[in-house]
Amino acid sequence: MKVAVMGLGAMGARMARRLMESGHEVTVWNRSDGPADALAAAGARRAASPAEAVADAEVALGMVRDDGASRSVWLDTEHGALRALRADAVAIESSTVTPAWVRELAGACASRRIALLDAPVLGSRGQAEAGALIHLVGGTAAALSAATPVLAALGQAAHHMGPSGAGAAAKLLVNSLLGIQVAALAELLGAAPRLGLDPRRFVAVLGETPPCSPAARAAAQGMLAHAFAPAFPIDLLEKDFAYLLVMAGQALPMSDAARSVFERAKAQGLAGKNMTAVAELYA
Repeated sequence: MKVAVMGLGAMGARMARRLMESGHEVTVWNRSDGPADALAAAGARRAASPAEAVADAEVALGMVRDDGASRSVWLDTEHGALRALRADAVAIESSTVTPAWVRELAGACASRRIALLDAPVLGSRGQAEAGALIHLVGGTAAALSAATPVLAALGQAAHHMGPSGAGAAAKLLVNSLLGIQVAALAELLGAAPRLGLDPRRFVAVLGETPPCSPAARAAAQGMLAHAFAPAFPIDLLEKDFAYLLVMAGQALPMSDAARSVFERAKAQGLAGKNMTAVAELYA
């Protein structure tokens, strides 16, 4: 298929490359030149704006930081993608954004007879490179069926969560669960030596216990190794907590407490490090 990928950060660039490797015809756009240059050298067509990127696209995919960046990509009055995307195309917003923004974008797409899927992903850089992401999808079944060749190239599963906004909502909840686990692990590992335990021995045993999820096990091992290269940076996780807390419409004390830990990590200069670097608060 002809696919436009807009936003070439750590995930978007890898997703674009994966689509190229899977035989799709890919056009890319990014605010800065470097990532687009690298993909153009590998055979992608490079566009000067989102509107130019989607002009011939059957599927247009956005992968940017937040609601504001997503709004600019799709709805910018001069260069936004919806100005040029054809009516029979499918728009996919894979960024982690709020359900409220997705529903607004869905309305803008519907007025132009464009189908929208919100399809944020679970997984990080390695999964993007391997085509092993998991998509949480909001939108119509018909749009999901039309976009299946693209989603299948990128991921191992696409779970239809409901109408527009459902994928975004599910992603915020999943990220909250992940962040709560990571914040709790950092605190417990910091306490272990003060309780007379060898942290390495504690993590080895913890990983074999029923309460320890695979994600928690990997996070604990990363904390022990001080492996804080950004796969999922602290500032992005804190942003997702903030979105959830605003959108939930009720008190979420566990998520609120975890967010405060990541806010403290940002204040101490750890914003760009991987979420596991929150362990440095307890070093």
